[in-house]
Amino acid sequence: MEEENVKISSAEDIETYFVKSDNSQNLMLFSNMPKSCFDEPCLLGVDEAGRGPVLGPMVYGICYCPLSKAEIFKEVGCADSKSLTEEKREIIFGKLCNEQESVGWAIEAISPNNICNSMFRRQKHSLNQVAQDATVKLITKAKESGINISEVYIDTVGMPEKYQEKLTAIFPEFKITVAKKADAIYPVVSAASICAKVSRDRALKIWTFQEGIEATYEDFGSGYPNDPVTKAFLAKNIDPVFGFPQLVRFSWSTAGKILQDHCALVEWEEEDDTNGSSSQTPKISSYFKQASNNKRQKTKHDFFKTRNLSTLESL
Repeated sequence: MEEENVKISSAEDIETYFVKSDNSQNLMLFSNMPKSCFDEPCLLGVDEAGRGPVLGPMVYGICYCPLSKAEIFKEVGCADSKSLTEEKREIIFGKLCNEQESVGWAIEAISPNNICNSMFRRQKHSLNQVAQDATVKLITKAKESGINISEVYIDTVGMPEKYQEKLTAIFPEFKITVAKKADAIYPVVSAASICAKVSRDRALKIWTFQEGIEATYEDFGSGYPNDPVTKAFLAKNIDPVFGFPQLVRFSWSTAGKILQDHCALVEWEEEDDTNGSSSQTPKISSYFKQASNNKRQKTKHDFFKTRNLSTLESL
């Protein structure tokens, strides 16, 4: 889901968009795009929130403004979001939203479902690759929208030199700087970090469980794998067949161990394709009498619908 020119002036306003979105899908929001950002060369910062937790989305954010207005990020108090209290982050976020003549921002909330499915593909797509994809997508969207990007500052994913080389190849027209702890060095990256962190916190606060679980934000703990409250939440809210609710990143090792300890074991038969005999094996349905043509059509369980799963005919 993607929305542009969203009318957000405070952290509370973000909740409106998360409430009406599908938790199993990614959500991208773009603020109002100031006219000055089309007319003047701009600097743009990129950062994320929620990379490590076993619960909730990972959110990538960008923030940008004209080079001539770069001091505005210091003036509103931008700093590494992890060094600020939740209340302070939300105050600064509100100030950024209200600088509509010179500051714009965007976020992409990458759903837990999307993260795990990417990491469990037959051809694995690592968390670093998911993060890099989000960075490229947000910068590309800003560029295609007409933002006059000149300089880009990014908190690194992996080795700074290699990541900078990769992004420079994708965006040769921009001056790109990738650095460790960029959110503590460059105020524009700090601003992006605040947008990402505030968005993730608000997404978790209003999370709606499609599985019918009754739990609040306070029940989650910090969401990090070593938090006892988070571990207790995971152990309590697991189905022995269907596993975890979509809030959980089931590809994390902490979740995997709980799955092994609390869920039903499944054994998969290995087909022997060496002599081609498997193709001659009759289908199990051939042993049963066929029902009449006016039989009731089968419907999928909601578990499969919400995860966009379909029957696999062949490999």
